[in-house]
Amino acid sequence: MTTSLQQTTTTPGGYRHELYPYAGGDEFVQGTLGFIEDALEGGEAVVVAVPEDKASLLRAEIREDEAVRYVDTSRVARRPGRLIDSWQGWIQRHVEEGRPVRGIGESPWAQVRSPAEAAELHYHEWLLNKAFAQGPAWWLLCPYDVAHDESGLRDMARCHPEMRRDGRTTPCEDYDAQASYPFVPLTRPCDPYEEFAYTSGDLLALRGKITACAEEHGLSGSRLRELHLAATEVATNSIRHGGGQGVLRTWSEDDRLVCEFRDAGYIENPLTGRLRPNARQNGGRGLWLVHQLTDLVEIRSSPDEGTTVRLHTELP
Repeated sequence: MTTSLQQTTTTPGGYRHELYPYAGGDEFVQGTLGFIEDALEGGEAVVVAVPEDKASLLRAEIREDEAVRYVDTSRVARRPGRLIDSWQGWIQRHVEEGRPVRGIGESPWAQVRSPAEAAELHYHEWLLNKAFAQGPAWWLLCPYDVAHDESGLRDMARCHPEMRRDGRTTPCEDYDAQASYPFVPLTRPCDPYEEFAYTSGDLLALRGKITACAEEHGLSGSRLRELHLAATEVATNSIRHGGGQGVLRTWSEDDRLVCEFRDAGYIENPLTGRLRPNARQNGGRGLWLVHQLTDLVEIRSSPDEGTTVRLHTELP
């Protein structure tokens, strides 16, 4: 199942998205430090959002000040659906000041605990091009440790228009601005799983089904209440926009509770739920809230096959 996603190529003075493959700490520092120093010489600000072990290497070379900011990514690093919204917030002050800004962003690949999480992090890298295609103008460098997983380099190259090697920037040969995103098919539900068909008037019963599954696996309290709210948003979308009905499946895998919703609707904009809603916006708030309340969200949507939304909540 795939969703067509057209990208806009990088334009002069617009958003630049560059991949930096490296092997080990020395190469990481060499490439990223040069990137920061070039920015500072040009009067630009830099936002560094990398795992803490990598941030400590850079702090030893360049201290934080008004021009260089290190951000704490611990709350969002392994939650890809929140990262675009976070980047908008991290660079906002510099953009409002009219100051050119660069970013260094590395996902915590070494901490990824499931294929679903890895797939969503790759999808996030792809969506960055669409999210910032119309501005603001800024430059994001994405370090990627090939020593961790060299086989994933091509998947990363598909998401980046440019690549940095030996201090030089060249076009990524594997990047195709006109291609559809190559979604990884969703895995089959783990047995045993529960299934419940719902329609208007069934939201209370739907939450009851989720509660029964959650309590069986030790999930309760505020985390269960957050899951109830997220599930209600997705099921309400099914009823309003997905043909008036849907099917819920629940199961556990990889120390997570999974709630899957299937309906006949179609989510045309792949950025729905990834961008913070504004006061004048009609719609889109529900899925944004879902990303804030759960640990991982997988969405597959096409006009022919409808929409599948999977909510992952970490179990205690």
